[in-house]
Amino acid sequence: MNTLSPSLPRTPMMPRPLALPLGILPTAVNSKVLVKILNKLFAPELEDGELDFLQGRVMMIRVSDARLTYRITLSDGELIAAAGSKKDDLSIEGSVYDFLLLATRREDPDTLFFNRRLRLGGDTELGLYAKNFLDSVELDDRMGPVLKLLNGVTSLVGRLP
Repeated sequence: MNTLSPSLPRTPMMPRPLALPLGILPTAVNSKVLVKILNKLFAPELEDGELDFLQGRVMMIRVSDARLTYRITLSDGELIAAAGSKKDDLSIEGSVYDFLLLATRREDPDTLFFNRRLRLGGDTELGLYAKNFLDSVELDDRMGPVLKLLNGVTSLVGRLP
C-alpha cells in the first residue's frame, strides 16, 4: 500500500439515463443558454469591465458526466457563445457535483484542482483570472432562492453512487 498518495474522495456521478438527453443538445445551444444566464448574473461586473480578460478568448467548460459542453467568450462587453471554429484558450472539466460544489461555494477551486476533480487545460494565466474573478464576486444576494435550490441539489447529488 502506498502511504504517500491518499485516496481521492469519491465523486458522485450523474446517472447515465439522466445524462443522455442532455448530451443530445449541440454545444452552441447549451452555450447560448448559459451566456443568457451569466449576462444577467454578472451584469454589474460586465458593465465595470471585470470580465474583459475574456475579450476574444474562448473558455470551454465541460461537465463530463452530464455530457454538456459550453464555449463562451466576451465580445463588446457581453458574454456570447463562442463560434465552433475558434480554438479554446482555456478548458475546465469536472462533474456536475464538482461544479455544484463550486457554485454553492462548499468547495474552493484550488482544492478541487489539487484533488484532480477539476481539470484545467490551456492558458493557465487566463484560468487564474477566471478563478480570481469568481472568488471576488458576491452572489448570495443576487441568487437568493436559486442558491438555496442549488444547495439542496448539491446535497441530493452528493448522495448518489
